[in-house]
Formats: sequence, structure tokens, C-alpha cells
Amino acid sequence: MHNIDKYVVGVDLGGTKIAAALFDSSGKMLKRERTETAGAATAREVVMRITGMVQSVAEGRTLSGVGLASPGAVNSRDGIVLHGTNLPEWTNIPLKKWMEAELGAPVQVVNDANAAAWGEYARGAGRGSANMVYVTFSTGIGAGIVLDGELLLGTNSFAGELGHNIIDPGGPVCSCGRNGCWETFASGTAIRNATLVLMQERPSLIAELAAARGEEVSSRTVFEAREQGDAVALEVIERAIHYMALGLANAVHTFNPDRIVIGGGVSKAAGQLFPMLREETEKLVMKPYQGSYEIVPAGLHDDVGLIGAAAMFRFQPASTAANSH
Repeated sequence: MHNIDKYVVGVDLGGTKIAAALFDSSGKMLKRERTETAGAATAREVVMRITGMVQSVAEGRTLSGVGLASPGAVNSRDGIVLHGTNLPEWTNIPLKKWMEAELGAPVQVVNDANAAAWGEYARGAGRGSANMVYVTFSTGIGAGIVLDGELLLGTNSFAGELGHNIIDPGGPVCSCGRNGCWETFASGTAIRNATLVLMQERPSLIAELAAARGEEVSSRTVFEAREQGDAVALEVIERAIHYMALGLANAVHTFNPDRIVIGGGVSKAAGQLFPMLREETEKLVMKPYQGSYEIVPAGLHDDVGLIGAAAMFRFQPASTAANSH
């Protein structure tokens, strides 16, 4: 069987690093590398680094596809990065075209939240679901939607921007310039900001827990203080859970998923977070939706972008590899 094996490479492009990994057709990772993006002066140089890494992990094998996860706004249909992060000249880059010319293999470019969603669906906590909503609660809120087994892209490939659903028009200003987006209430940053405000008003364990770890106040230290019964932490987390669940209930009503997969830094407090989040979401959804979905922690962790990008060239069991499209 080995001679018909199809190899794909997944690339995870960040503002500071590029990771690439080689996968066989069953989705097994065979080799991985990472490099810094620092020092590249032009977009072409960044692309040469990416293609160099792809060739390095491929080690001369013929590739049936290269998937690339990029931060920022991406037109997935045409493989163009519209505007990215802090990479040089990273605006309107025809990444698919440039990489295909260099590599002679088909290339698919996808936004990093969509890549993570597809990775969880294909190889992680979303496996076996038909309709999946993936949400990552970290600095902001990222999301990706899989409906009837297909990644939902939308007209500009911008579908699934759930973090910018407006929950309260009178709410705080968001990084997008509007008021009251979901991420201003339910992200890791929102939890931290709410904590800092309350800590000025009353005593709390949170500051000393953070100091003991030698780090700033974060959602992790807030959850830790909550476990010890800290009043500020209890209030902040109760409010955050309500707003997280509010956004998830909206997603349940919009997409009717059978599974919601939760990733990001905030989800690392899984032991405390998930029972509360499930209970609150179930309270907020309409009756017909109750019990129709499950909320589970993400399964793939740091490799999710690599795996999701590669899985754009659908991993198949060996027996069906010949029919993969």
C-alpha cells in the first residue's frame, strides 16, 4: 500500500514563527520543523522561507498538497492573504500562486481560526460530528464553523467571526472599533480587565497568586483564586461564564451544531470551566435545542494549525486514499 501513499505538508504561519510538518495520507505526522520569521525584509523573503521549509520537511517526496494557515484576513478561494499580522509587506499577497510556482504542488491557504476548526473536526475533538462550532477563548475570540461536513467560508472567506457579534451595544469598545462585541465580555483579555477593575475596589488573592508565579494577572490565576474561594474571582468568573454561554447559545441557535469544541488559553481551566459553561449555555438556549449539542475541550493543542492546514487536503484511510479529492 505504501507506494500509493499521498504526502501533504501543513504550514502554520505566525507573526514570529513558521512551523511546517509532513503528514502521510492517514494523517500521521512524520517530520516537523520550525523557524523564526524575524529578519525577513519583504513578503517574497517570507514566502521563500515558507517554501524552503516545505521542501525541507518533504525530503524529496512528491506532495499531493500543501495547506497553509495564516493569521489575519485570508481569501481562501483565491489563496490570497488580504492583510496579515506583523510580517513585512503582508497585504494582498497571492500566496497560493507564488507557492504553487515554487513547489509545483497544489496549495490551499486558510485563516488560522478556520484551520484550527478544520483540524479539530478532521483529527481532534470534533471527529465524528456532522456540524461543529469551534471557539477559541484567548486574547480575543476566534471561531470556525463546519456545517454538514464542509468548512463554512462565506462570500469573502470571513464567515465565523463570532467574536465580533455584538452582545451589548452599550458595552466596552472592541479592538475592531465597535462597542460591545462578544470578545469584550468573554475573552481571556476581558476576564483580565474585569479582574483588574474589581481588584482596585476590594482585597483579593489574585495579585499574590500571580506574583508567586512571576507572571501578570491572567485568566489562569483568576480561575486558581476562584478555587480558593476568592470573592473577586468568583464574581469575575460567574460573569464571564454567563457571557461565554450567551455567545455559545447564539451559535447554537444560528448553526444548530451537534458539537461545540472549545480551545484557547481560557479552556485550560477545563476542570472548572466546562461544567459551568454547559449548565449556563443549556439555560440560555431555547427548549428545542436543549440536549442537541455537546460542549467539549479541544484535543489538538499547539499542533492544531499544522494539522488543520494539512487536513485541507482531506486525510483518508489508506483504502480510500485513491478516491480523495
